Amino acid sequence: MAIRLDPADEYMHELGPESNFNESMYINCFDPASKIGGWFRMGNRANEGTAEMTICIYLPDGRVAFIFKRPSIDNNDALDAGGLTWTMVKPFEELRIDYVGKVVVLDEPHQMANPKEAFANNPFSEAEVHLTFTGQGKPSMFGGEPDVAHEKPGEEFAKGHYEQLVEATGSIRVGSEEWQINGCGLRDHSWGPRYWQAPWYYRWLTANFGSDLGFMASRVAKKDGPGSRGGFVWDNGQMHLCDDCEVSTEFVGDDQYHQKVTGILRSSRSSKEWRFEGNVMSLIPLRNRRQDTDGNWLMTRISEGMTQWTMTSGEHSGAVGYGLSEYLDQIIDGSPVGLAE
Repeated sequence: MAIRLDPADEYMHELGPESNFNESMYINCFDPASKIGGWFRMGNRANEGTAEMTICIYLPDGRVAFIFKRPSIDNNDALDAGGLTWTMVKPFEELRIDYVGKVVVLDEPHQMANPKEAFANNPFSEAEVHLTFTGQGKPSMFGGEPDVAHEKPGEEFAKGHYEQLVEATGSIRVGSEEWQINGCGLRDHSWGPRYWQAPWYYRWLTANFGSDLGFMASRVAKKDGPGSRGGFVWDNGQMHLCDDCEVSTEFVGDDQYHQKVTGILRSSRSSKEWRFEGNVMSLIPLRNRRQDTDGNWLMTRISEGMTQWTMTSGEHSGAVGYGLSEYLDQIIDGSPVGLAE
């Protein structure tokens, strides 16, 4: 199976005929000095007439500033809605995001498990985000669009998808507080049909240990079938493609949110493995609901944890970095389905 990734893929794709066609960009970052981080996403669902716009900022004192909107759109010409604008400056090398608008400020981020109450019972502040993200060119890119469909009809999550570790500079303001950002993160870009209910569960882990070391680990489980395991390690200008990933998790509380993550990435091509541990510093639970053809509501939980990572083996043992641990689970009988892993 060949995978294509061209500079043109850094821009918008032709809108497909599928009702659930989605084109989205996501990016995260963390500044180790100021202890502020966040992630930002825009997903166009033009055939549904809306976009999904999300801003999530983890403040240094443990609060989270958050906003989610579904602004109306009628085309897939740009990622620009709800006050959030994405600008591709140079493919594979530079991307900018800008946001001006309101955010809700949560002293207790877990309140977002019930978004209606969270938005009603917490204060809003004006916010501004102006960030520039730079990458190290095409050799640092992971993924693209395969020439053979890799997902069954009804189980699609992305026709094309790629990721890249990046550096981040700029500023974030929430209310009267403002921070200058000088950190690292990861971005991704996806296009094609998407339902958040397609995976049974997944674990998506991103980590940066400065500009020359980082990883992405992915475990996607299907309800019927083995799913997939993999990722990559970027180490001093070299991309190591990983074909195996083990993840184990300690969950806490009645809601069973992930708190500690232990993992291994393996590359048969490089004959290497990397072991790591992650401790969640701040977590916000999000949800997506969709009605099936029988009128039943399907519930998906996406827990977003800003995480401190430590490499625990090899030449980088002891290195400390930061990133996100994103846990998606379908919720059945009130419980996330992926607790066994």
